[in-house]
Amino acid sequence: MILVKKATQVLLGAALMYAGITHLTTSRIEFQAQVPSLLQSQADFVVLASGVVEIVLGLSLAALGRYRAQVGLITAIFFIAIFPGNISQYLNHTDAFGLDSDKARLVRLFFQPLLVVWAIWSTGAWVIVKQIRRPGRRGSY
Repeated sequence: MILVKKATQVLLGAALMYAGITHLTTSRIEFQAQVPSLLQSQADFVVLASGVVEIVLGLSLAALGRYRAQVGLITAIFFIAIFPGNISQYLNHTDAFGLDSDKARLVRLFFQPLLVVWAIWSTGAWVIVKQIRRPGRRGSY
C-alpha cells in the first residue's frame, strides 16, 4: 500500500508540473478563460502565478519525502483555492479545454474534490487534518 501511495503522489506531482508548465506556455489563454470575473483584470498574472505554484507543488510532491504530509495538505488547499475558477467557467459558460457544454463543465466540478482527496490520501496528510480537527490540539502538528 505504501508503494501505491507513493506512486499516486508522484503521479499527482507530475500532473501538477505538467499543468504548471502549460500555464506558462501552450495553454495560457485557455487558463485565463477560467479566471473568475472578479480577477479578470489580473487574469494573466493569476495564470502565471498559479502555474508557478503548480510547478513548485508538483516538484515537492515528487521529491520531498520528509514533508510529504505538509505538502499534501498545501496541495489540497491549493485545489480548493482554484475551485472558484472552475465554478466561474461553469456559470459564465466559458469554453476551454474541450469543455464546450454546460454538462461537461458541470461534470468537471465534481472532479475537484477528488483531487483534494487524492492529495490528502497519497501523502498521508489525513494525520494533519485529524490533528487540526481535534479539540484542544488546534494548529499543532
